Amino acid sequence: MKQYDLLVLGGGSGGMACARRAAQYGARVALIEQARLGGTCVNVGCVPKKVMWHAAEFADQAADAGGYGFSMTGLAHDWATLCANRETFIKRLNGIYERNLDKDGVAYIAGHAKFVDATTLDVDGTHYSAPHIVIATGGQSRWPDVPGAELGSDSDDFFEWPDKPASVAVSGSGYIATELAGVLNSLGVQTTLLLRKAHVLREFDSMLGERLIEHMRAAGIDVRIYSGVRALQSVGDGVQVQLEDGSELAPVERFLWAIGRTPNTGGLNLAQIGVETEYDGTIAVDAYQNTSVAGIYALGDVTRQAELTPVAIAAGRRLSDRLFNNQPERKLDYHNIPSVVFTHPPIGTVGLSEKEARAQHGDAVRIYTSDFVPLYYGVLENKVRAAMKLVCVGAEEKIIGAHVIGAGADEMLQGFAVAVRMGATKEDFDDTVAIHPTTAEEFVTMT
Repeated sequence: MKQYDLLVLGGGSGGMACARRAAQYGARVALIEQARLGGTCVNVGCVPKKVMWHAAEFADQAADAGGYGFSMTGLAHDWATLCANRETFIKRLNGIYERNLDKDGVAYIAGHAKFVDATTLDVDGTHYSAPHIVIATGGQSRWPDVPGAELGSDSDDFFEWPDKPASVAVSGSGYIATELAGVLNSLGVQTTLLLRKAHVLREFDSMLGERLIEHMRAAGIDVRIYSGVRALQSVGDGVQVQLEDGSELAPVERFLWAIGRTPNTGGLNLAQIGVETEYDGTIAVDAYQNTSVAGIYALGDVTRQAELTPVAIAAGRRLSDRLFNNQPERKLDYHNIPSVVFTHPPIGTVGLSEKEARAQHGDAVRIYTSDFVPLYYGVLENKVRAAMKLVCVGAEEKIIGAHVIGAGADEMLQGFAVAVRMGATKEDFDDTVAIHPTTAEEFVTMT
């Protein structure tokens, strides 16, 4: 049996960060991964998604070029070239991840791990032991239990499509559904978005979801509310979608399930060793990433705590700080975590929504909003509006929420998130000189 100080299950962002930080402190560390290094984010998530988003943004700007005096006659897009370049980039990142493990002295073990007991893992027949074991195995796409579900694709499959379909129906209302629907639409695919209820991005401030649906419809996406899927059926070279209300869609070339992700914890033997999980495999942890079993920890998507790459990285590093660098109180603060949705236009949000703020603070809440057309669209016939909201509380009007949908939201929010985390007030924003002409200046000029 091979002995280590720390074993990490999962070579995604959180597992990598935890393993490398521990090794940098001198711990003997092994990381176990059965698929490509980099996890969901690098291989089938943030990185390839953002590459596709950039392509879609280029298409949108090309459509706007005439308003700025450019002729784009003859402009064509090659899906295969985009995908090949994207995969080359990802493979380069896979290599960088492996070299970083080697540089820090982390042993990389390729294979599937399962628990033998609370300090021992079996990896394809070989046993490894450590007093500390971290579960960071990420998530996997959720599939519904409806007839013909297998005729669709999930978001992992999306990145393996060899060609661009003429038409796609997407089922879902969260990050993945809205982002991929926007990408496909901008790249010229006839796109339908099917919502079980009447909203998208339900966990965010309601303004963001409401405005996004408006933007999506204006951009040509067929957004259908109260349109849960009852069944899929193969029709010729396409897919026939039957809805719960008994109606049918016109056949589409491809169907995409984007109804969420579930923790990838099956097959780890967690119940056998007493690690508590919820019905869907989510691992219960405390504020220090401890599970119900001493010496076993969990972080990232398996805990369903703000399922974002930087969150997993931060949690992993702090856990190693605590375990191997004598920082017993080191932990991640899960409040005021900023988030961006790469829709068209993008969304940025940090802190409490208006609904959450009113539930906590009642009449002490004051709301400031702005709704405008960014300068970029001034010379264009297509006017894509931006909207912002500040959620403030108390006599000092401390800002406890900042929300924006509009061009540049993805880049501007990082700085404003710092301000919110530091406890900035509306007066602090008012006293900050605006940068003109920008979209971001609206955050500091609201009245």
